[in-house]
Amino acid sequence: MTVHTSTAKAIYAAFAVGDIPTVLDAMAPDIHWTEAEGGPYGGVSVGPTAVLENVFMKLGGDWDGFSAVPQEFVSQGDTVVALGTYAATFKATGKSFTAPFAHVWKFRDGKAVSFQQHTDTAVHLRPMA
Repeated sequence: MTVHTSTAKAIYAAFAVGDIPTVLDAMAPDIHWTEAEGGPYGGVSVGPTAVLENVFMKLGGDWDGFSAVPQEFVSQGDTVVALGTYAATFKATGKSFTAPFAHVWKFRDGKAVSFQQHTDTAVHLRPMA
Protein backbone atom coordinates (compact mmCIF):
# COMPACT_ATOMS: atom_id res chain seq x y z
CA MET A 1 0.00 0.00 0.00
CA THR A 2 1.33 3.44 -0.89
CA VAL A 3 1.67 6.25 1.63
CA HIS A 4 -1.00 8.18 -0.30
CA THR A 5 -3.41 5.25 -0.06
CA SER A 6 -2.80 5.14 3.68
CA THR A 7 -3.54 8.86 3.91
CA ALA A 8 -6.75 8.47 1.89
CA LYS A 9 -7.87 5.57 4.09
CA ALA A 10 -7.19 7.68 7.20
CA ILE A 11 -9.29 10.53 5.76
CA TYR A 12 -12.29 8.21 5.24
CA ALA A 13 -11.83 6.66 8.69
CA ALA A 14 -11.79 10.10 10.34
CA PHE A 15 -14.85 11.22 8.32
CA ALA A 16 -16.72 8.06 9.36
CA VAL A 17 -16.42 8.96 13.05
CA GLY A 18 -17.09 12.68 12.55
CA ASP A 19 -13.49 13.74 13.13
CA ILE A 20 -13.66 16.64 10.68
CA PRO A 21 -10.57 18.45 12.10
CA THR A 22 -8.43 15.44 11.11
CA VAL A 23 -10.01 15.39 7.64
CA LEU A 24 -9.31 19.10 7.16
CA ASP A 25 -5.75 18.71 8.46
CA ALA A 26 -5.04 16.20 5.67
CA MET A 27 -5.76 18.92 3.09
CA ALA A 28 -3.25 21.31 1.58
CA PRO A 29 -4.07 25.00 2.21
CA ASP A 30 -4.89 25.38 -1.51
CA ILE A 31 -6.82 22.14 -2.06
CA HIS A 32 -9.26 22.25 -4.96
CA TRP A 33 -12.29 20.20 -3.86
CA THR A 34 -14.72 19.52 -6.70
CA GLU A 35 -18.22 18.25 -6.02
CA ALA A 36 -19.99 16.83 -9.09
CA GLU A 37 -21.79 19.43 -11.19
CA GLY A 38 -25.55 19.02 -10.93
CA GLY A 39 -25.37 17.67 -7.39
CA PRO A 40 -26.69 19.45 -4.31
CA TYR A 41 -23.28 21.00 -3.53
CA GLY A 42 -21.79 21.01 -7.03
CA GLY A 43 -18.82 23.21 -7.74
CA VAL A 44 -15.27 23.87 -6.62
CA SER A 45 -14.21 24.87 -3.11
CA VAL A 46 -10.65 26.12 -2.63
CA GLY A 47 -9.03 25.58 0.76
CA PRO A 48 -10.08 23.55 3.81
CA THR A 49 -12.29 26.34 5.22
CA ALA A 50 -14.27 26.51 1.97
CA VAL A 51 -14.66 22.70 1.97
CA LEU A 52 -15.90 22.85 5.56
CA GLU A 53 -18.42 25.61 4.81
CA ASN A 54 -19.56 24.57 1.32
CA VAL A 55 -19.65 20.80 1.76
CA PHE A 56 -19.19 19.33 5.25
CA MET A 57 -21.40 21.78 7.16
CA LYS A 58 -24.16 21.38 4.58
CA LEU A 59 -23.90 17.58 4.71
CA GLY A 60 -24.20 17.67 8.50
CA GLY A 61 -27.06 20.14 8.43
CA ASP A 62 -29.09 18.55 5.65
CA TRP A 63 -28.56 14.81 6.09
CA ASP A 64 -28.81 12.17 8.81
CA GLY A 65 -26.29 9.36 8.80
CA PHE A 66 -24.34 10.60 5.78
CA SER A 67 -21.60 8.12 4.93
CA ALA A 68 -19.00 7.74 2.22
CA VAL A 69 -17.64 4.20 2.52
CA PRO A 70 -14.81 3.19 0.21
CA GLN A 71 -14.58 -0.47 -0.83
CA GLU A 72 -11.52 -0.27 -3.07
CA PHE A 73 -8.48 1.96 -3.62
CA VAL A 74 -6.43 2.24 -6.81
CA SER A 75 -3.15 4.12 -6.61
CA GLN A 76 -0.61 5.34 -9.12
CA GLY A 77 2.03 7.93 -8.31
CA ASP A 78 0.46 10.87 -6.48
CA THR A 79 -3.10 9.83 -7.42
CA VAL A 80 -5.47 7.65 -5.41
CA VAL A 81 -8.91 6.64 -6.64
CA ALA A 82 -11.41 5.50 -4.03
CA LEU A 83 -14.43 3.49 -5.19
CA GLY A 84 -17.29 3.22 -2.75
CA THR A 85 -20.86 3.96 -1.74
CA TYR A 86 -22.69 6.95 -0.30
CA ALA A 87 -25.73 6.61 1.93
CA ALA A 88 -27.83 9.15 3.83
CA THR A 89 -31.31 10.29 4.77
CA PHE A 90 -32.42 13.83 3.90
CA LYS A 91 -33.67 15.42 7.14
CA ALA A 92 -36.40 17.55 5.56
CA THR A 93 -38.15 14.68 3.77
CA GLY A 94 -37.05 11.54 5.63
CA LYS A 95 -36.13 9.99 2.27
CA SER A 96 -32.84 8.17 1.85
CA PHE A 97 -30.48 7.20 -0.94
CA THR A 98 -27.47 5.08 -1.74
CA ALA A 99 -25.20 5.79 -4.69
CA PRO A 100 -21.82 4.62 -5.90
CA PHE A 101 -18.91 7.04 -6.05
CA ALA A 102 -15.43 7.37 -7.50
CA HIS A 103 -13.22 9.93 -5.77
CA VAL A 104 -9.98 11.00 -7.42
CA TRP A 105 -7.45 12.34 -4.91
CA LYS A 106 -4.14 14.01 -5.78
CA PHE A 107 -1.45 14.34 -3.12
CA ARG A 108 1.65 16.49 -2.74
CA ASP A 109 4.01 16.56 0.25
CA GLY A 110 1.69 14.28 2.25
CA LYS A 111 -1.38 16.50 1.82
CA ALA A 112 -4.42 16.25 -0.45
CA VAL A 113 -4.14 18.98 -3.10
CA SER A 114 -7.24 18.02 -5.10
CA PHE A 115 -10.41 15.98 -4.81
CA GLN A 116 -12.77 15.20 -7.69
CA GLN A 117 -16.15 13.57 -7.01
CA HIS A 118 -17.82 11.32 -9.60
CA THR A 119 -21.30 10.07 -8.72
CA ASP A 120 -24.89 9.91 -10.01
CA THR A 121 -26.11 13.32 -8.90
CA ALA A 122 -29.74 12.56 -9.83
CA VAL A 123 -29.78 9.85 -7.15
CA HIS A 124 -28.49 12.39 -4.58
CA LEU A 125 -31.24 14.87 -5.49
CA ARG A 126 -34.23 12.46 -5.31
CA PRO A 127 -34.58 12.50 -1.50
CA MET A 128 -34.52 16.32 -1.52
CA ALA A 129 -37.76 16.59 -3.52
